[in-house]
Amino acid sequence: MMKEFEIRADYTRDTIVVYQAYNKAIAKAAVENQKFSAPFSFSRMTWIKPSFLWMMERSNYGQKSNQECTLAIHIKREAWEKALKLAILTSPEKRVYPNPKIWEEEFENAKVYVQWDPERNIKGNKLEYRSIQIGISRYLIEEFNEDWIVKIEDYSPLVKKILNLTKQGEFNKAKKLLPIEKIYPLSYEIAQRIGSEN
Repeated sequence: MMKEFEIRADYTRDTIVVYQAYNKAIAKAAVENQKFSAPFSFSRMTWIKPSFLWMMERSNYGQKSNQECTLAIHIKREAWEKALKLAILTSPEKRVYPNPKIWEEEFENAKVYVQWDPERNIKGNKLEYRSIQIGISRYLIEEFNEDWIVKIEDYSPLVKKILNLTKQGEFNKAKKLLPIEKIYPLSYEIAQRIGSEN
């Protein structure tokens, strides 16, 4: 039974995969340079998501305008955990912030934001449990780009394959192509901070 708030991800001992969707120009430059460059914007927040199916819901399997290319960004686990340690929830959940004043102050100065959204299944239906997404503010975005990223892969061909199978009603075949995501272990401190359940 999945807990409502836990991180599931494709990760190794050293890295974790997060997803983002961009237009072809940004994606092509990112894959070629193995980091982001113009026309990517360094002056606005960027959201990273470890759930492949949540990303698919967000980009409609790469069919939304400016989200045609799905990138799998392998980042250092120590960087991911640094982000979680700095993160502030986007709303003052009582289970995390008994005092809403404290949340207000922390939210004002946050460098990283956390949001828990309903996870999706292969058909795009909402599930009972949540998926995390992390918003990296412009104060950390250069560091994310220069120091956190280990590898950037273009998953767009995989996304197309999965989309075509789902259109044909071949959901079991499509499921076999999904990246394998397992529960990501968190320290007690981080779990408390982001409202996760260990």
